[in-house]
Amino acid sequence: MDGEPVIEERQRVLLGEVQGGRLVIGGVPAADLARQFGTPLYVMDERRIRDNCRAYTAALRAAFPRAQAVFASKALCCLATCRLAHEEGLLIDVVSAGEIHTALRAGVPADRLLLHGSNKTPDELELALRSGVGRIVVDNFYDLELLEALTARTGAVADVLLRLTPGIEPHTHRAIRTGGVDSKFGFGMVDGAAREAVARTLDVPRLRLRGIHCHIGSQVMDLEPFVLAAEAMMEFAAWMARAQRVTVEELDLGGGLGIRYLPADEPPSVEAYVSALARVVRTRAGEHGLPLPTVMVEPGRSIVGDAGVTLYTVGAVKAIPGIRAYASVDGGMYENPRPALYNARYQAVLAERLLEPATATVTIAGRCCESGDVLVWDARVPEPRPGDLLAVFSTGAYTYSMASNYNRYPRPPIVFVRDGRARVVVARETIDDLLARDIPPA
Repeated sequence: MDGEPVIEERQRVLLGEVQGGRLVIGGVPAADLARQFGTPLYVMDERRIRDNCRAYTAALRAAFPRAQAVFASKALCCLATCRLAHEEGLLIDVVSAGEIHTALRAGVPADRLLLHGSNKTPDELELALRSGVGRIVVDNFYDLELLEALTARTGAVADVLLRLTPGIEPHTHRAIRTGGVDSKFGFGMVDGAAREAVARTLDVPRLRLRGIHCHIGSQVMDLEPFVLAAEAMMEFAAWMARAQRVTVEELDLGGGLGIRYLPADEPPSVEAYVSALARVVRTRAGEHGLPLPTVMVEPGRSIVGDAGVTLYTVGAVKAIPGIRAYASVDGGMYENPRPALYNARYQAVLAERLLEPATATVTIAGRCCESGDVLVWDARVPEPRPGDLLAVFSTGAYTYSMASNYNRYPRPPIVFVRDGRARVVVARETIDDLLARDIPPA
């Protein structure tokens, strides 16, 4: 029909439901959410989060006799997400005292937690031991030294995994590659540190070495790096069995599976990802005569990322003839720093004008005092007007978790939507919240 744009099927995956040219999330019109809760607003589709959890659980059960999905809570750590992931049978990956306490207060038993971190403090490790955290992922020799001293002093026994860096460099932004040779994370497999770590761990009386762990990076859109990492880990497991007489009971292959941010993105499915890992683990275990380990994966972004939509209100609209047009919104890099940090790209629409022709190319700018505070470059939308409701898709991961109070802006709330109902799970910050920690001058 003339004058009416066609919404591509791949774009519909991002949009969710469209009713009469208006965006609906989890059965709730986006405009109703904005009126009730204000903007900027993080909106999470609870059903999609649960479906993503179940996709991992089903794929792992089909592929392995023993397997476990672990929610990488750093992607979106709050009481609601930790509780939801626990209800869906996932373990919880935590990396700090704050994340430990969040998971515990959400009702997650301590033995369902895995503690990560490249520079754990003595206090954090002592908290983990005292609470009974299920697994501590040892990242470096300093971790080992601290654990040896703490377990000797407290009498605690700790089950540990060793984090290894297999030297795999996936095609993703360099800031979120974590498994290469030049990495702050883990024991290097290439330089011999990993073998030394096994020997030293076995010498600590109150540490039980349960297995090995790796994580190669984030937002990985190709299966080959995951396959190469799994092959390297299984070869290392064979060396442990042969040289150290140690069986790898648990093989944690980390997370990193990418999601769709733009309509053209085509990430591997959860089923394809797990099947690729299963082929490697089963083949290498058979070749080396190893028992199949309990296989773990640690999805974060692919659990919550595509379940999130951020709603904004358009304010100033500025056209620079022959150069660019800007539409400024009431959020920005303080509540979503990813575009500024990683050049992350998003899809944006005017939530109440979905069926109008996208005749304008505008840059969606935030309100922070930085020229680099841009959320979306060159978005194709109808001519924007002040007061328009703008929606940015796939914002469920690493937005709230990485948000700040730059320029003293309060952080937005998080609302869960499901079956036509909405509930606040994180309240909007207030100015009083911002000032609560300041000490008034004399």
